This record gives sequence, structure tokens and C-alpha cells, in this order.
Amino acid sequence: MKMLKTIVLSSLVALSMGAFSTAAMAEASEGRISYAPADAIDMMIGELKKAKLAAYEGKSGDEVYKLCKQAMDYGKDVNANDVVDRERSRANEHIKKARGMAKKNEMKGIEEHLNAAIKKLEEMKGLI
Repeated sequence: MKMLKTIVLSSLVALSMGAFSTAAMAEASEGRISYAPADAIDMMIGELKKAKLAAYEGKSGDEVYKLCKQAMDYGKDVNANDVVDRERSRANEHIKKARGMAKKNEMKGIEEHLNAAIKKLEEMKGLI
């Protein structure tokens, strides 16, 4: 009897995990907009170009920071495959460096990181 209870309990736990898994319910909810990877890359590039222009025009570091943050948020939808994800993380390293510089209000040299990130993202389009 004790063994039967253990088997039934473990079966119920396994069934409940399968029925309510997060992978099964991973579709976009009503409040979340999801983009195709190519569209997300284009939006990331657009935000980085805006950030580059804002830095060139001498805008505040907060504005450049917000644009870089928005670009990284768009990057969450770039999930085509492992190679693309690896390249996205390499581009994100440059964006993080630019964000850090913008947070400290150091606009000298920020364009190098933004240009490197834009270049990585444009190369990534061919991998999709």
C-alpha cells in the first residue's frame, strides 16, 4: 500500500508538471508584443543610430542611456538559433559599454562602441 501511494503521488506530480509547464504556455500574452528576429534587429539598429545621433548632438547621457536600454530590450526578441544568440550577446557587450559610458555622462568614445554594435547587428542579419 505504501508503495502504491508513492507511485500514484509521483505520477500526479509528473502529470501536473507536464500540464502546466512554462514551455507549453510560452506564447506571447496580450500585454506583450513579440517581433520576428529580423524586425527586432532592425529596431535595435534604429535605436542605436538614434543614440549615436543624440551623442553627436551633445544630448544628455540619460537620453543616450535610455536609447541603448531600449535597443537591448528589443534584443530580447532575437532568438533565431544559437549562433544568432551568440552574436547578439557580443553586440550587447558593446551596447553595455556604451550604456555605462552614457550613465557616467562620458560621451567621448561612445560612438566607437555604438558603431561596433551596429556593425555586429548588421552582420547578424545574414545569419537568420
